Amino acid sequence: MYLETERLFLRPWKKEDAKALYELAKDPKIGPAAGWEPHGSVEESETIIETILSDPETYAVFLKEENTLIGCVGLMIGSKSNLDLMEKEGEIGYWIGSAYWNHGYCQEAVLRLIEHARLDLNLEEIWCAYFADNERSKAVQTKCGFQYHHTLKRYWETLKEDKIEHVTKLKRSV
Repeated sequence: MYLETERLFLRPWKKEDAKALYELAKDPKIGPAAGWEPHGSVEESETIIETILSDPETYAVFLKEENTLIGCVGLMIGSKSNLDLMEKEGEIGYWIGSAYWNHGYCQEAVLRLIEHARLDLNLEEIWCAYFADNERSKAVQTKCGFQYHHTLKRYWETLKEDKIEHVTKLKRSV
């Protein structure tokens, strides 16, 4: 599945994306804010593409004009989610490389994924979460119409630390 917006296209990840992914994901400002450690090598990025980013409904985000990889957006449905969701619910996750912050790209990609989740996948509820110290992610969720639902604290194995998460929800329009 390929998804498009005015400035972006979203497509499944390919093994050939590993070098570009590494260049973005090695930045310590990206991974820890999203729940993972910065990538240490192109080979690690390739493994992550093969084992994690190859999941259904996980997309590489590209700028259309430059055909440049700028980030990732994905939808984890039901039991694939980090939250305790029903099968007709999904959790959106995302990140954009720091060189591309403050241009509205993340919001644009998330809104397109929401549209896909509602129209094509017929999901009843869409969830999202952000770490308490991640104001950028909170802003994206607010701009996309998510509303605060609850807060939880849990241990993140990938980061080897407890994190406070604020969980938000976007209800299906009637």
